[in-house]
Amino acid sequence: MKKYSPSIKAAVIFVLALSFLSAAAQQKKDDAKMNAFVTNLMGKMTLDEKIGQINLETVGRATTGSVVNKGIEEKIKKGEVGGVFGVYGTDYVSKIQDLAVKQSRLHIPLIFGLDVIHGHRTIFPIPLGISASWDLALIEQSARNAAKEATAEGLNWVFSPMVDIARDARWGRISEGSGEDPWYGSQVAKAMVKGYQGNNMMDADAVMACVKHFALYGGAEAGREYNTVDMSLIKMYQDYLPPYKAAVDAGAGSFMSSFNTINGMPATGNKWLLTDLLRKQWGFKGFVVSDYTAVNELTNHGLGDLQTVSAISLKAGLDMDMVGEGFLNTLKKSLKEGKVTQQEIDQACRRVLEAKYKLGLFNNPAKSIDPVREKNEVLNDDTRKFARQMAEHSFVLLKNKAQTLPLKKSGTIALVGPLADNHSEMLGTWVVAGDPSKSVSVIEGIKNVVGNNVNVLYARGSNITEDSLLSARSYFFGMKQQKDGRQPQEMIDEAVATANKADVVVAVVGESANMSGESSSRSDINIPESQRDLLKALAKTGKPLVIVLFNGRPLTLTWEDEHAAAILDAWAPGTEAGNAIADVLFGNYNPAGKITATFPRSVGQIPIYYNHKNTGRPFNGHEAAKFKSDYIDISNDPLYPFGYGLSYTSFNYSDVKLSKTSLKGNETLKATVTVTNSGKYTGEEVVQLYISDPVASISRSVKELKGFQKITLQPGESKDVTFNVTTSELKFYNNALVYDWEPGEFIVQIGTNSSDTHKASVQWQK
Repeated sequence: MKKYSPSIKAAVIFVLALSFLSAAAQQKKDDAKMNAFVTNLMGKMTLDEKIGQINLETVGRATTGSVVNKGIEEKIKKGEVGGVFGVYGTDYVSKIQDLAVKQSRLHIPLIFGLDVIHGHRTIFPIPLGISASWDLALIEQSARNAAKEATAEGLNWVFSPMVDIARDARWGRISEGSGEDPWYGSQVAKAMVKGYQGNNMMDADAVMACVKHFALYGGAEAGREYNTVDMSLIKMYQDYLPPYKAAVDAGAGSFMSSFNTINGMPATGNKWLLTDLLRKQWGFKGFVVSDYTAVNELTNHGLGDLQTVSAISLKAGLDMDMVGEGFLNTLKKSLKEGKVTQQEIDQACRRVLEAKYKLGLFNNPAKSIDPVREKNEVLNDDTRKFARQMAEHSFVLLKNKAQTLPLKKSGTIALVGPLADNHSEMLGTWVVAGDPSKSVSVIEGIKNVVGNNVNVLYARGSNITEDSLLSARSYFFGMKQQKDGRQPQEMIDEAVATANKADVVVAVVGESANMSGESSSRSDINIPESQRDLLKALAKTGKPLVIVLFNGRPLTLTWEDEHAAAILDAWAPGTEAGNAIADVLFGNYNPAGKITATFPRSVGQIPIYYNHKNTGRPFNGHEAAKFKSDYIDISNDPLYPFGYGLSYTSFNYSDVKLSKTSLKGNETLKATVTVTNSGKYTGEEVVQLYISDPVASISRSVKELKGFQKITLQPGESKDVTFNVTTSELKFYNNALVYDWEPGEFIVQIGTNSSDTHKASVQWQK
């Protein structure tokens, strides 16, 4: 490596420092200009117009809740609306924006938002699947592509990313996040914010990110939607808050408050959360919007009537009221009665106006209303090509007995299952603008990839579920299950007969799109019974059984793991589902995904996660002894641990080699393993770094993820993978909530998943 003289290094440092100071000076100048503009505008506004800016309404065209606002057009003309969501398309957005900029008194533009969660019109895998790629560049690009499509249809604000840490697979919205780990969740949060907002939010293809749900929503008790959250401050700071903080540091323009309580106070009215933590401790400069009617729902929490809870929310630091119109209809009265102050109303209004300024809407309210872009940049060949790539990288190979996969591009395949010839379920949950008719089904994808080289025999085999209640609760907003009217046994018999004619059986089964997502918590996270009956019948044929799994959460798959020859977790892959699945099944792409949420053996193990604390009586996994922290009827271990995922090839790891075994202060430790591709296929491997702190001032997690590298190796190729470890990776929150490290022994672990690592010990002194 080339070495540079101290004088050259000093010159480089000087240039970098000068650049930083220059950027800071420019930012200060830009802020001053924005402040002057907003102050001047607010000086012209009436009280009603200021309150109008902090009122967010939905027109109901693409709504995601049960309440739809009325009389929006007249409210916009009167300056009583600051933003609109649930609408997209340049023609429609243009008409609504014209009401604000041409017919309201001060011509203040609206901000247009939408739930753009995993793609806008071109749909990518669900976020839990995207996170399984362990590819931050691809993850950022997924948000960038979504932003381009969203802005091409007139949008400038997206309610994403969801960065909630989730350790309970029963919770439906685990599908919308990045899993259980705070460090990795933070990396994904930063990548998504950067992808959405781009280099400059004033650009025509940039949207403002809205980070949700602030905060701790993924910790809902019993995994039940909208439920209470109650945890210690250390658990908050160490395990649940880091991704939100990372999003703030990445420059996120807005946050959304969550539905749950924190320390007994609902988040939407929680001053400690929205003001003391978010703004004072973390320095957040953007605005906070409530979730759907969350202000109104404070009444159900027992905090008072609509006027009371609206005042509580404003005073707590909430800047915009979504749908409920509590701000619109009560704040003027509360001001007269001294329950809120003019300064509090002004502050909320200012933050919303600043967001519009940062988006460049005052200079060009129609900056994202471009019919040419809408025609050329939505669902085009490039976005579909990326969707296929993103899907392939998200898949996780959970089992592959005797190299059943990849399949041969010859012979006869029995393709069965209710999701095999299905378009509507390919996109997954939280798809507002996606068009199921544009998706590629699995049977279409196989034909696209292997053509007539493979004889494909198809049988449906079962419906997604025969449970009428589960079916009714899983299909809403006009969606319906594609149900075959035949008796279940008749469909199974047909599938078995088809399987007997084939060399291998590919069963495409799992959850429907809306068995996960908001308001889709499940107490039983098995594959639905009707589909499991089908799988059991197929297994009895003796033919190799390959399961292609659709799921929005970790499922309990103990039977499937025991009886299937191979299991490929495809999550909900999106628009290019069938093509991507076929690419992986037939070996055009070697899967490299790793799960980011632990798969339990039984729902009784939940919550289950890799970075748990030890107990005073830890179970060592070997002794059948009483008085240990274990179950008497099942292993403590998960079915598939965090970070787990197989490949068509195999990787061998050497022992961990440390550059030093004793360090002091700000020294850097180099920890290295040699990874060898010992199989027959070129493959990618996610090499994971974990650190343990066995002796500390408080009880620490058994291990914590602190880094990863994704590498590609040819058959027989070896590569040294080195991690640079500093004291930053050793820090944690102590009892005083001070984020620091303590001297002593640390265990460095590197491996292929959280349970399969090689270890080395190091001493680190202050």
